[in-house]
Amino acid sequence: MSLNQLIENCKINDTKAQGDLYKLYASKLFPICLKYSRNYAEAEDNLQDAFLTIFNKIDQYKNKGSFEGWLKRITINTALQRYRNEKVFEIINDNITEDVELEIDEDNISLNYLLKIIQELPDRYRLVFNLYVLDGYSHNEIAEMLKINIGTSKSNLSRARQTLKQTIENYRTQQHLQSL
Repeated sequence: MSLNQLIENCKINDTKAQGDLYKLYASKLFPICLKYSRNYAEAEDNLQDAFLTIFNKIDQYKNKGSFEGWLKRITINTALQRYRNEKVFEIINDNITEDVELEIDEDNISLNYLLKIIQELPDRYRLVFNLYVLDGYSHNEIAEMLKINIGTSKSNLSRARQTLKQTIENYRTQQHLQSL
């Protein structure tokens, strides 16, 4: 069955088509959920919620643009929705700290460790970091998506980078001491 036919069948609430769509895209959307979640279980919940939203809104997809891109936007928005109603953001108007460069040595730091320390960031830092660094959104777009001001977005990104840099430096020091 073609993707277009699969989408059309999902629009008429065909449960087999919905299951097929889930099987086709769950493995591509789960990493997105994992990036925006505090842990694996929350990512699983976000994936399920994203698919419920996808199935409820699939009739809004008009075959214009990338279907996968449409799915990814819904998945990100579903994960972010969990935080929109929580007071996770500090409102910052000025005094934005200087941007911090992160240097990562892929030989000494695994991707699993990086994902772990990103997930451990406070919500407000993790969300902005992922949107800006990993998904390429601008501060204007992030501010609109999270209903915060641009200064808050910039500040939270800077603080996320500072926190990650310190965590990585501590990890490297610990690795060095263990090797002695």
